[in-house]
Amino acid sequence: QVQLQESGGGLVQAGGSLRLTCAASGGSRTTHGTGWFRQAPGKEREFVASINWYGALTIYADSVKGRFTISRDGANDLVYLQMNSLKAEDTAVYYCAGGQYRTWPIRIEEFTYWGQGTQVTVSS
Repeated sequence: QVQLQESGGGLVQAGGSLRLTCAASGGSRTTHGTGWFRQAPGKEREFVASINWYGALTIYADSVKGRFTISRDGANDLVYLQMNSLKAEDTAVYYCAGGQYRTWPIRIEEFTYWGQGTQVTVSS
């Protein structure tokens, strides 16, 4: 059973940057698509970005397009979310999630396993 662990969250001022990392344990994730979601207090979990299993295809929510970049390091089985020009409305718990074998998951129901989340707080 693959387990995911996020890291890299924290407190940052508006306009700043953070890089989140998603690491897998208990199995390889190199043949699985991976995505990032976020959930702010009182709101539903929302899609942020997704990358396909071999890293050539990516897609972003309109709210983060041009500011966030998802990438993967296949050799070390890591997936990153580089977040630049952060805004107060980016404040949320960010979750890494994995899809099925050789897929490019985008809809929340296509993700089958999740990390515990990491808090990102952007002060204005």
